[in-house]
Amino acid sequence: MITAISVGIGVLLLALALWTIVVRDTFAAVAGFIPYGLLLTLAWLVLRAVDVALTEAAIGAGLTGALLIRAASRLQPTEAAARAEEPGLAMRVLAGAVSACVAIVIAACLWNLPDPAPTLAPEVAQHIQATGVGNPITAVLLSFRAIDTLLEAIVLLLGVVGVWSLAPDRFWGGRPGLAQVVSPNDILVYLARVLPPIGVVIGIYIFWVGADHPGGKFQGATVIAAMWLLVMMSGLRDAPPISRRWLRAVLILGPAVFIALGLLGAVMAGALLAYPDGRAKLWIIVIEAALLPSLAVTLVLLLVGPPQRPEMSP
Repeated sequence: MITAISVGIGVLLLALALWTIVVRDTFAAVAGFIPYGLLLTLAWLVLRAVDVALTEAAIGAGLTGALLIRAASRLQPTEAAARAEEPGLAMRVLAGAVSACVAIVIAACLWNLPDPAPTLAPEVAQHIQATGVGNPITAVLLSFRAIDTLLEAIVLLLGVVGVWSLAPDRFWGGRPGLAQVVSPNDILVYLARVLPPIGVVIGIYIFWVGADHPGGKFQGATVIAAMWLLVMMSGLRDAPPISRRWLRAVLILGPAVFIALGLLGAVMAGALLAYPDGRAKLWIIVIEAALLPSLAVTLVLLLVGPPQRPEMSP
């Protein structure tokens, strides 16, 4: 049964990948990419990689899909002109040949992997007790490779700054995105009233169990961000002006706490981003709790785009 499911998922993945590549319409390609990400989620679940599956569903299909939909909508006015400039046969053959060569190289690398594959899993299992957490993914991300997680949070913050820099001067400090006008009786408004309380609880739960079970702050933040976006899309609440101090404080909260505890660890534990003996789990939870709202706000602001309206926009 599992074999049949795996084969079916594999065939559908290849079909959707081919569709996304060959289709000419941008929205159609995006429409193929989103279910492709969801199928990848199922593939990771079949492989029993639950943490990777949650990340793929939240980031690969959800966040990236929303970004692509927004990009496709902004590019729609120029799509006809882009289609008119169709590359010649030689260019298409060259692009196909290069893509095929890359695919062959990747396939050869995978085929020639040593058996068993190189892994640091035994070392993680040997030292995970020192972190106090039961989830090896959390141990790696917040302890053994904490610097990578810190840099990821900083890169996302810089991404928001980059998005804001695209705002016209007259709208600097204003509200991002366009105002949403939705009928009060619309189904979207109903969903925006019912789902957010449930979604926020689920997001916090995913964050909380991430210390010992599949989950974590990024997956939880994505769920919470989706609920906030739903409320804004329904018109029940507008996007906050980027000049609000509380918004900027939440944005820097996670990275600031991470850096502060990392420096404190250098004093108390003798190394940057190290944790004192017996307090590792507490510090990890504090860092994740600070990163949760920062990541949720960051993801929302990346999706809604630069300020396009004055602060007092109705």
